[in-house]
Parts: sequence; C-alpha cells; structure tokens
Amino acid sequence: MQNLKSDYYNPFFSHIYVEKRVMGHPRTKEIIARVREKVPSATVIEISHYKDVFCRSGQKGALQRQSQKLILASKERAKTGGFFYPGAPVCQDFGNANFYYTSCMMNCIYDCAYCYLKGMYPSANIVLFVNIEELFAQAEELLRKGPLYLCVSYDTDLLAMEPIAGYAGAWNRFAQAQGAGLTIEIRTKCANRRYFQQTEPAEQVIYAFTLSPQEITDACESGTPSLRQRIACAAEAVDRGFRVRLCFDPMIYIHGWERYYHVMIEDVFAAIPATRLVDVSVGSFRIPKDYLKQMRRQDAGNAAAWFPYEQDHGVCHYPRELQNRMEQYLVQELKERMPEGKIFLWGMEEGDATF
Repeated sequence: MQNLKSDYYNPFFSHIYVEKRVMGHPRTKEIIARVREKVPSATVIEISHYKDVFCRSGQKGALQRQSQKLILASKERAKTGGFFYPGAPVCQDFGNANFYYTSCMMNCIYDCAYCYLKGMYPSANIVLFVNIEELFAQAEELLRKGPLYLCVSYDTDLLAMEPIAGYAGAWNRFAQAQGAGLTIEIRTKCANRRYFQQTEPAEQVIYAFTLSPQEITDACESGTPSLRQRIACAAEAVDRGFRVRLCFDPMIYIHGWERYYHVMIEDVFAAIPATRLVDVSVGSFRIPKDYLKQMRRQDAGNAAAWFPYEQDHGVCHYPRELQNRMEQYLVQELKERMPEGKIFLWGMEEGDATF
C-alpha cells in the first residue's frame, strides 16, 4: 500500500521565496524556470529579505527537510572579509596558506544525520545567492595579491544542485579564465556523471568526493547516492581528466566499522587508480560544541548527535583513543595503496581556535 503520510508534504521547492531586489535578476528567472521544469506548480513569493523566512523563530528543521523550500537572494558582504572567510580549523587546508571558503548557497538537499549544518542554520530550507559574479570579482581581487585556495562547496553540495543552479559549472568556467595561483575545491557526495560528461576540465579545480561505507550511507546519509554510484562518478571524472580528491572524512563510528572501511577501500581502488588522484583526506567526525547543542535541540531522535563525545577547545569529537584508532586504521589502509605524501590527516592541536 502506498505510504499516504508522504502525500501530506508538498514537493521539494513547491514554493520559491524571492527577495524583491533580485526578482528581475536574469539568474533568478533562469532558476525559477528550471525549478518549474521539475515542479510546474511551484509558487513564487516575493519577500523583503531572505532572513525574514530563513531566520524566523519556531522553525522545525526535521520537518522542513521533508519538503524543502528554495529562497533566492543577494549575498551581502560581511563587515570584514567581503564574501570570503578564512578557512576554519575543523577544515583541512591541504598545506595552503591563503585558505578561504565562500558560500553561494546555504544548506543542502541531502539529509546526513551528522551534518553540522543542522546545528549551524535555524532552517532546513535552501538559500541560493544569485549574485555570483560579485564573488568572482572578489576572487580576482585576492588573486592579484597572491595564490588563493578557495573552497566553494562546504555549506552545501553544489554538484547535487547543478541542474537547478549551475554554479559548479560557473566556478569551473571562472577558473579556466584565470591564470596560475588559483585552486578551487568543490566538495560533493553526488553522482552527477552527466556534469563530467558535459564539462571541460579546469586544471585549477579539484572535485573532492566524500565517500563512506555503504552501511554508513544507509544509516546516516539520507538521500545521497550509494557508495557504488559515487565511486563510478569519481572514476569517470578521473578518466575524463578532472582533478579528483577522495575525502574519507568524516569517519563515522558504527559497530563493525573496521570491516566496512576495509571493504570500501578495496572497492574504491579497484575502480580508481591511486596514481590518478590528487590526494586523499582522512578525519573522524568532529563538530563545534555549539552546533552539536543545536543539533540535539532540533532533532532529539538523531542518534549521531548523542554519542558521548569528548570536547577540546570548543570542538566535540570521539574519545581520543577511538579517534586515533579509527584514523590510523584508515591511514594504514591507504599507505598500502598510495604514497604517504598524498594522504592528509586532519588533526586538532593544542591551542587550536574554533569557528
């Protein structure tokens, strides 16, 4: 019998909230048209500011994820730093000094139980900033001062939203127009093979695929493609000349994790030659304590939020012995297959700052 409960929810993006100041923006019109190709009945509602919808009180993220709404807005410059922010200590910089991140979209269409966005944002709806050209302009300003390592897909999954937004391709084209000194990372859990079939590789762009054992995907990564699909997508990207990084980060603890991670590593390197990868990253789950507190408040039934974590300098993580055992196990598996110099292990040192 059909699950009638699911029929009570509107389809995803059934409502599109648009800031008045971007209502006539060409990209706004393009995005609305793309949404309506999938949801013909999508309703457009004009608003004064995206925070009127996104930041209102009394929201229930767990319920909103059953029927996310789309908000189109203009990204505003921060008082310091403009559109870009220094990379946070809980993120890997891969040895880059000028490490920044930016967000042209807030929130994600996936619903991973451990995702820090659940504790970072008051809403589960998605905000898409249409003024991406202003971000390009600031990137050009920073490039004139020296090399720039820029992550553009930390607070979302741009590749998963590519059919609607087209922003991964836009960053790829921007990178192609720049000279040496720019590196852009686009992180994803999607399996959008069509994107790699239709896009020209840019030497300056690294596509970082986050991979988890299928057992963890089933338990914790709602809505994401399977491990097999992600591996196949990453393999195709490599074959077509794209620069690919594999991210085994965050590692998630479940009973039997050693066996699951071992099988995953075997499957990955049976499909993708280690010599063709830019590098790999390893890191166990960690989250700022304030985000974890908000996750627990928003979704009391989320098992990933209630592990008895330890805390150091405002960051919650697995007990140190378990954390070290998990990370070193995976690092050793990788060392057997690739040079140690291509393996980046995230570490939290004494005195690290938090977000």
